Amino acid sequence: MDENKIETGFSSDAKKDPRRVVFVTKKTSAKVVGERGGQLMTFPHLLIRETIAFQLLVIAMVIVALFWDAPLEQLANPLLTPNPAKAPWYFLGLQELLHFFPPFVAGILIPTLVVIALIVIPYFNVNIEGRALWAYHPAEHLRTILIVVLFLLGFLAAFRGWTIFVPTALVATLLLLSYTGRQAEKAWFGSFASKPLSWWIMTWFIAVAICLTAVGTFFRGPGWSWVWPWGTHAG
Repeated sequence: MDENKIETGFSSDAKKDPRRVVFVTKKTSAKVVGERGGQLMTFPHLLIRETIAFQLLVIAMVIVALFWDAPLEQLANPLLTPNPAKAPWYFLGLQELLHFFPPFVAGILIPTLVVIALIVIPYFNVNIEGRALWAYHPAEHLRTILIVVLFLLGFLAAFRGWTIFVPTALVATLLLLSYTGRQAEKAWFGSFASKPLSWWIMTWFIAVAICLTAVGTFFRGPGWSWVWPWGTHAG
């Protein structure tokens, strides 16, 4: 009986004191004590703010449309195919992938894996506390990350996927710098040492997406060859 004895007390640490006993009498009730944050009524306060923000956005878009023309080409001609034929900007990343990988891999396999990951990852309790990557088992994590990064860079180099290779190498460099500076909290790379693995994966994904879109938009010319934006080339 002594081992199962539970002492009552006040505590707000659910991890330290996971078991609590609440005594409810006729004149008292269980209550969560805490500061109540600021509140805002949905109508009319929130809706008015959203309406103002929407109107400002519309005004800004109209002003931009008045001073800058849309990058439209001539009327479509079925007898003349433009070179290069570029997709809308939000698909240029996939079109850039088609330059390095087979159509099945770039157009079906990679997007499908991304969608599946977005669906499956939330159901796995992976670092739900958001702990820093180097906060626990840093040597093991460093070894695993080095193996993954070297394999990925080698794979991209084999397919000459330099537009993916460069942002991957940059993010990996920052990741390794965060390991060396994990003890120096005041250094500029010390803040990176406090980031969890999910932050690094998302940063890599965004960096690759931006790089692919930018290269497909500004640096691809006839035959999807590399051109400089300030140069001229025959379409």
